[in-house]
Amino acid sequence: MVLGKFMPPHLGHLYLIDFARRYADELTVVVGSLAGEPIEGTLRVSWMQELFPQVHVVHLTDENPQLPEQHPDFWNIWKRSLERIVGRPVDLVFAGEDYGGPLAAVLGAQFIPVNGMRSLVPVSGTKIRDNPGASWSYLPPPVRAHFVRRVSVFGPESTGKSTLTRRLAEHFGTLWVPEYARGWLEARGGAVCPEDLPVISRAQRAAEEALARLCGPLLFCDTDPSATPIWSDELFGSCDPVLEEAVGRYDLTLVRWAWAQDRG
Repeated sequence: MVLGKFMPPHLGHLYLIDFARRYADELTVVVGSLAGEPIEGTLRVSWMQELFPQVHVVHLTDENPQLPEQHPDFWNIWKRSLERIVGRPVDLVFAGEDYGGPLAAVLGAQFIPVNGMRSLVPVSGTKIRDNPGASWSYLPPPVRAHFVRRVSVFGPESTGKSTLTRRLAEHFGTLWVPEYARGWLEARGGAVCPEDLPVISRAQRAAEEALARLCGPLLFCDTDPSATPIWSDELFGSCDPVLEEAVGRYDLTLVRWAWAQDRG
């Protein structure tokens, strides 16, 4: 068994769990969470399930004391919670910190310390939450997607959005999301019908979510899915509710605009 908050999971946790799963025949990872913590427990569970599909991940939501000095029956409280959530005897406890010894003892298990975890991967959940960009290299892809700051470059066609988006990404050493509609429509000779719009909207969002796992702390987006409902209203006089649901949220939106001149 491995017990942790994983708030968020980082490369140190990945080393710990990979060590444990290679040592043990079967591994259970217990994600402990409390109400009101800065990262929701169900999200952390989904991260761990994605990162380690080959291990058994369970979610412990008991409001247990977090330190031995907080309750005289601290270890027995945790023993009851863990035996219930794991559902079978624990033979081995893996940890990179000293609490692993007494926890293993109360569970009647053997403690296997994962030595050097902190020195090999010098990062912590607190440091990451305080400044994700400073610890970016220690974040696995799904956690990067959570912390990345997204910048949308929005505006009419032929105003230089793509050029600006690409140059911003180059300047900040990160990735950018191209406008999906351009390639889709060019392949069809520029013609567009209502059935195209849900495909364009969904594909734009999919590209953004995929690249959010690979980029640096900033991700620049050439337009965003909110453009598709606008075009639907403009071209066809109506908008599929599916298009409205796909609209994303951005930390910053830059509006690229060009003023038309009356030459008459």
